[in-house]
Amino acid sequence: MYRIVFLFALFLSGCSLPQVAPVKVGQQQKDVSFSEDVKPILDKRCVVCHSCYNSPCQAKLSSFAGIDRGGSKIEVYNATRLSPQTPTRLFIDAKNTQEWHTKGFFSLTQNLEDTNGTSNDSIMLHLLHNKQTNPDVIGDYDPEHDTLMCPKDKEELSKYLYEKPNHGMPYGFPALKQREYITLASWLFQGAKDDHNSAVQVSKNAQKEIEKWEKFLNAQDPKHQMSARYLYEHLYLAHIYFSSAKGEFFELVRSYTPAPQPTDIIPTLRPFDDPQVEKFYYRFRKIESTIVHKTHMIMKFDDTVLARYNELFMEPEWREKPHTISYDTKISANPFIAYKQIPASSRYQFLLDNSKFIVMTFIRGPVCRGQMALNVIHDHFWVMFRDPKFDIAVIDPEFIDTQVQNLSLPIENVDHDLLKTFSDEYRERYEHYYQAKKERTTQLFNGGYPIESIYKGVKSSDSPILTVYRHFDSASVSRGVLGEEPRTMWVIDYAQFERLYYALVAGYDVFGNVSHQTNIRRYMDFLRMEGEANFLEYMPQKKRLSIMESWYINDESVVDDAKYVAIEKLNNKIVYKTDDYKHEFIEKIVNQYLPKDLNITFDRMNYKTKAEMKTLTMPKDYKTAFDYIQATRALTLPGSGFVRFMTDRGANNMLLRIEMEDGTFITKNLVINRWHDNVNSLFMEESMLDPSKDTMDFLDSFIGSYPNVFIDVKFSQLPEFLNLMKNTTGTLKDLQKFQKYFISRSDPRFWEYYDWFQKEFDRQNGVEAGLYDLNRYARTPWQKSH
Repeated sequence: MYRIVFLFALFLSGCSLPQVAPVKVGQQQKDVSFSEDVKPILDKRCVVCHSCYNSPCQAKLSSFAGIDRGGSKIEVYNATRLSPQTPTRLFIDAKNTQEWHTKGFFSLTQNLEDTNGTSNDSIMLHLLHNKQTNPDVIGDYDPEHDTLMCPKDKEELSKYLYEKPNHGMPYGFPALKQREYITLASWLFQGAKDDHNSAVQVSKNAQKEIEKWEKFLNAQDPKHQMSARYLYEHLYLAHIYFSSAKGEFFELVRSYTPAPQPTDIIPTLRPFDDPQVEKFYYRFRKIESTIVHKTHMIMKFDDTVLARYNELFMEPEWREKPHTISYDTKISANPFIAYKQIPASSRYQFLLDNSKFIVMTFIRGPVCRGQMALNVIHDHFWVMFRDPKFDIAVIDPEFIDTQVQNLSLPIENVDHDLLKTFSDEYRERYEHYYQAKKERTTQLFNGGYPIESIYKGVKSSDSPILTVYRHFDSASVSRGVLGEEPRTMWVIDYAQFERLYYALVAGYDVFGNVSHQTNIRRYMDFLRMEGEANFLEYMPQKKRLSIMESWYINDESVVDDAKYVAIEKLNNKIVYKTDDYKHEFIEKIVNQYLPKDLNITFDRMNYKTKAEMKTLTMPKDYKTAFDYIQATRALTLPGSGFVRFMTDRGANNMLLRIEMEDGTFITKNLVINRWHDNVNSLFMEESMLDPSKDTMDFLDSFIGSYPNVFIDVKFSQLPEFLNLMKNTTGTLKDLQKFQKYFISRSDPRFWEYYDWFQKEFDRQNGVEAGLYDLNRYARTPWQKSH
């Protein structure tokens, strides 16, 4: 028996892998500064993948605090999690590195074992060094879906480098330049130190503004307290800036401590959770991390905004004598109970004033990766809003009072019983509300909604109409009407707007269990259909149901649903002159109804009538500017070769630059709109697709946070490129032609292209710009053909 055990142990030891040796680091010439030398390299080459909840191994490299925290094997995104996960929000859920290590994080920058003074043995340097010695990009790279080992010690690191020799860092991209590598290696060798240990500095101009705003938010009378509570719950994700303090961004937090003491954040999961202290303070905390676009949602604070908040919340008479309320989640998780005393007109106007920001939080908020809010929407649609003068919650708040329980949301808990994952509890409540809403609408507006019931803004900078693009697992929101006429449109009213926000943002817990997340996803179906049904009320009565049926192909559960059949009950106020009702309606809204100073017009490159769609063809020759425009417009038609044969979930948002003969560049954003028969199913999305009906929009400005591919075309090559995009049938020969223009993740000049597109994105977007995220760049490398 002893001999068998001995031989088995010998066999195991013989099969163990040799441990990687520490990495030698050259002679040090000078002390390396983290802020001046290291951080610029990390920002350009590492933060592009390591900056949010979707960072591989939770390694957030956008700040020294994140680097020092290290990595973790625990996945934030886990759709099968049975129990809620302990939250791991940087700057919130632990106060120092030691606390993070007790939560399962491990160092990436410290030596794994003692070295002889000429080497470094940190995980970070091993991964960087591996890419230097194995620079080839081989195989597919999909960091958000790959099975990642996240090695935490010498044994796991040795195993990882042995099994995946071409998976060093940067992961799936070209290696750092030699001088960049030497800088990082030297910094790690010198102890990976931060060179500014003092508190984050706030400029005098910003401090002056902060004092003014904190005085407003922390005033002790109930009217100020409840207004501040409402504002905080809607602005806690905002990157707030002051025009007098350029380059500084702040977040609004609840703190145990008042100014001028250092901010001590109260680490509740959601903004409406009980702070569990009698007194707390709203504070502005300066954002230390590098700004990345996918979480950069800005709000400008100045005297005009402060005056507006006073106008909306302080000056009106409230429905009840102002009083503070409990943080019990039965109350705080239902905004129609929690804020009943504040006039609905004030709350709704706040949302309308900030409509783009609020909608942006739906898809760039705590979800970060976006799927929870995305496989429930179409790839492209326009959003309008009900004018407050015609909104039931505003003109009949007592009706909402009778419906508060039916308006409750599946957000009271983040650990719903698994047996309730597919419960119909909230569906039934929603149906009761929707039926009551339809009955009350018929009583108030039996003649139908006039065009004036569409909100048109109050100032020229407002966003009364928005464009939403879905890019499979991310999305973007833009002001105005971008792209072709979409298949679906929404009209959002106050009660729907508020529920969307609390379900997808304030009440959504990315660390919650599968039941919590699934219940929110299912509730989103109701909210989407309500927005669509609100829009259909502007269509002719007898056509509403047939239009809805065209949006829910092969889904009898919707088209036979009694509550949606009821959309034909309300009369129609609008007189139509054609049978293209949706087109005629939106033309009237944009061309005649919206104020001209909004400067909202149709996108003439992509927007077209049905008649134009029938006559658009590719030009025979490219002699004039009109020929190029004609070709581009023809490419936007359904079923063009590229969108039919060459795209999948990984090719939805592509950035194109055209080098002109004089050395200047023209840029376009190519957005794929994938056809779905319907988006009402939690599963089997692939079965709902039809590539023959997919379309592509050519946009003048870059949108989205996740480029899927960069495209580089010289003007002399443009005719060939456009014809190839239109006529390809997906053959190997065509694929090789595309590879001449499309930049592979393995291209030796990849980082040069990335830097150019990032710089152009910054130029186009100004204060709204942030670093792109490359986690979703085309996963399969290719060799460039010539």
